[in-house]
Amino acid sequence: MLSRRRPPPTIKLTATVATVLILPWAMNSGSALKTADESGTPPSAAATKLNQQLLPDLEPGVTVREITQDEPFTMVALTGADLSGTSARIRARGADGSWGPWYSTAHETKQETPGPRAADAPAAGPDGTEPVFVGRTTAVQIAVTRTDPNPLRSTAKAKGPATAKGPAKAQPAPKRPAPGPDLGYVPATATQPLAQGVSAVLITPPKAPVDAQWTPPKAVLGPGQPPNIIPRSHWGAGAYGRCGKPVESGPVHAAVVHHTAGSNDYSPEDSAEIIRAIYAYHTRTLGWCDIGYNALVDKFGQVFEGRAGGLARGIMGSHAGGFNRNTWGVSMIGTFDDAPPPPIQLETVGRLLGWRLGLDRTDPRGMAELTSGGGSFTNFPRGASLTLPSIIGHRDLDATECPGDQGYVALNEIREIAARFNDPPGPEDLARVMEGGAIHTRWLELGGMEGMLGAPTSPEAIGEGSTKYATFEHGAIYWSPETGAQPITGAIYEAWASLGYERGVLGLPTSAELAEPEWVGQNFQHGTLNYNRATATIIRVVDGNAEELPPPPPEGPPVQLERFSRVIDPFAIG
Repeated sequence: MLSRRRPPPTIKLTATVATVLILPWAMNSGSALKTADESGTPPSAAATKLNQQLLPDLEPGVTVREITQDEPFTMVALTGADLSGTSARIRARGADGSWGPWYSTAHETKQETPGPRAADAPAAGPDGTEPVFVGRTTAVQIAVTRTDPNPLRSTAKAKGPATAKGPAKAQPAPKRPAPGPDLGYVPATATQPLAQGVSAVLITPPKAPVDAQWTPPKAVLGPGQPPNIIPRSHWGAGAYGRCGKPVESGPVHAAVVHHTAGSNDYSPEDSAEIIRAIYAYHTRTLGWCDIGYNALVDKFGQVFEGRAGGLARGIMGSHAGGFNRNTWGVSMIGTFDDAPPPPIQLETVGRLLGWRLGLDRTDPRGMAELTSGGGSFTNFPRGASLTLPSIIGHRDLDATECPGDQGYVALNEIREIAARFNDPPGPEDLARVMEGGAIHTRWLELGGMEGMLGAPTSPEAIGEGSTKYATFEHGAIYWSPETGAQPITGAIYEAWASLGYERGVLGLPTSAELAEPEWVGQNFQHGTLNYNRATATIIRVVDGNAEELPPPPPEGPPVQLERFSRVIDPFAIG
């Protein structure tokens, strides 16, 4: 990897307003919050309905088909044995009967990650387009464009739209000009004709009841810290991924920025629904073992964990054909061909990438050397070496317009934001920031840098209610007016984290660990956790009822759940 060395880091804390929706199932806090169902689990992506309808008699040129379904759906994709030489635009019928704007859809990258397929996926996954979010509807028109099968006639004028066999005849909006040779690739729609057998996939993800509350963020955020992240289990993927053992491809040399497809008119509550639909389509229709992106960011600044395995690890996704190794894919939810991403979305993507690249000492404003794995989605042959910026757009690698013209223009701004959050402050800097507070005093009592907790890894931050906390190499200290400053570490910390941190059923710790010959225990506001030294198991005791907890998932406890903020104005920019 080629990388520009950075000067020694200096701390510069920034109060950043992040817009994060706390879904009612995003924490395990007993009866204090309503949940999606009686068990407290979010709607599962497995409940997504995928209805395939054949598009018959497609001809060279443009053919328009109208597809209807009694049950409303929100996303649409196309699949077929081979979609080379085919592009499509989709528009939805509104509640008033009028037709909305046309949305383009691009060819999805083939999965490159080895791993088992979904249980209900086809034995050999079909070609597919990316799913297009059209909003809630019962009817769409799909304009399918097929290139002339004779390559000698590829420069001839395109034919007009073929006669539609469905209820409507419509002319799609003019196709965006093909990318020029300066982009370094040939558009995927200019290769081979499509064989018959193309189907539309109408996607209906489960919609959850929402009881969301927004409050202003309070924490002072420092460089090297991740933004608030909604874990997989809280948007409906389940606790574990489908890929078996996650495939690590080594350090992240570059981040690839994508956009999704379809309407930008969605609510904060719709975002998890969109991700459930993408996840179900990737796994059950295309036969992938998991969602392709490592993370997704919506226009409100919500960050969703993508492919399983841990955001801090170099997990290989399926997001950039030929270049999934040593890259990290983040997708901005929305379409940014003509409209730019909102400032809060750019700020969050930049902050996320600054943190993630910083883990592998990659400079967001530097250059990276990538090696092509080849394949049909890139014009770079296997083994070809490229030197590119360390934050790039999908179009820099593959035959696509992703992340849209306006999304691509925003990459420089994303790089600058990422650079501000890339250099983690040193332990001494963090310790100085905490001086004078109860957490700092308790840390010194426990031995400071040489004590049980080790060096600080974050500045003091605000948790639930009046809670404050700071993290250290080997644990954390949580403080509230009711409980004082209490350390938590080791297996008990991991178990408490898996239960939802201070928002969980146990509440805050009220003591440090209490060591016995066979047990280590710790008291909390609403119960205790006891660690059995012989069996390495954790027993939770609440209201006199003891329960052995399962071991934490391989990817660790929920990602930074204690850092979720609640924001009043979803459009507020810091």
